[in-house]
Amino acid sequence: MPVFRAFVALVIALSALVAAAATPGVSDREIVLGSIQDLSGPAAMLGSPVRDGMLLRLEEANEAGGVHGRKLRMVLEDSGYDPKRGVLAARKLLDHDQVFAFLANFGTPVVMATMPLIVEAGRPHLFPFSPHESTYSPLHPLKFQIFAPYQRYMDAATRYMVQSRGYRRTCLLYQDDDYGLEVLKGVEAGLARVGQALVEKTSYKRGATDFSSQIARLRAADCDFVVLATVVRETIAAMSEARKTGWMVDMLVTASGYSAQTHELGGMAVDGLYAVSVLPHPYAAGANRALADWIKRYRARFGVDPNVWSAMGYSIADLFVRGARAAGRELTVARFVSALEHLETTRDFFGSPEYHFSGEDHLGNRYGRLAQIRDGRWVILTDYLK
Repeated sequence: MPVFRAFVALVIALSALVAAAATPGVSDREIVLGSIQDLSGPAAMLGSPVRDGMLLRLEEANEAGGVHGRKLRMVLEDSGYDPKRGVLAARKLLDHDQVFAFLANFGTPVVMATMPLIVEAGRPHLFPFSPHESTYSPLHPLKFQIFAPYQRYMDAATRYMVQSRGYRRTCLLYQDDDYGLEVLKGVEAGLARVGQALVEKTSYKRGATDFSSQIARLRAADCDFVVLATVVRETIAAMSEARKTGWMVDMLVTASGYSAQTHELGGMAVDGLYAVSVLPHPYAAGANRALADWIKRYRARFGVDPNVWSAMGYSIADLFVRGARAAGRELTVARFVSALEHLETTRDFFGSPEYHFSGEDHLGNRYGRLAQIRDGRWVILTDYLK
């Protein structure tokens, strides 16, 4: 009988090794992950802290022994916020690096171009920085998202701003791509629900630096509220142009413009800017003990202060670690997906929303909060808006 039990144990162990070997990115010693970030393009100031936040969490997991004895290794590729470069990066990560899953791919234009390749190859497409409806709907076993979709949170944020502040002439400046169009739909839906319509809208091409014509057009339309579907650099440029011409109109930017770099680089020109926030910015002043300790670890590792994008990158990597641990030692895509579909979290030291998934719903969070820059610092104004 002992010999038989030993034989059974050997068969089980060999089966586990075979299963692991058959799963791309999973060996007996490591799990390989991939991520496509903007590290050199117009959103590099966001992509770099996302990368660092993820690396910090994975390094912490490895220092604690990894996940069921396997170390986590991240392979990063730079898209420069260019969909064509993103496709090349995705193919490299799939074919050469054989990654198990993709985490936090950055930018709606890049995500729209690369996501079909990734899911067709059978790899999990996890928590991209693209609150686009297609990142979770229609339901697909390999697509998971934690960021509230642009349409939903801009609907809620626009309604809240118009109803609470009495705006009558709302306008929109938007990036001319999938990102901007999703925001446009949300703003129009929110206005329709309060009996209004967009007075004017104008677009710009990715990477634009001159917004003089767009601001002049919106000012000529006598807008009293401007929604921005911009990222950090373009947010600063648009507000600076408006303030330079003496136009002090209220502006609201999506979560893509909610970053410490916005007020650090924009200075007084962006004071008063409203934004949608998914997580509060991790300021050291007033931080709780756990957050203060995390800030200290981040500074020691990277030599700079973290920002909200660092926190989101860390949270994304943490969700992967939780899912991989729950999937067990015999890690396969199917086991990992099943584990995520049963994952629920509570609000943490970052002040994050609660994330939860199910077999029928792969969108972990549907809501955003409103914040405003006051005296050079983001201040949270509301809880999560519904």
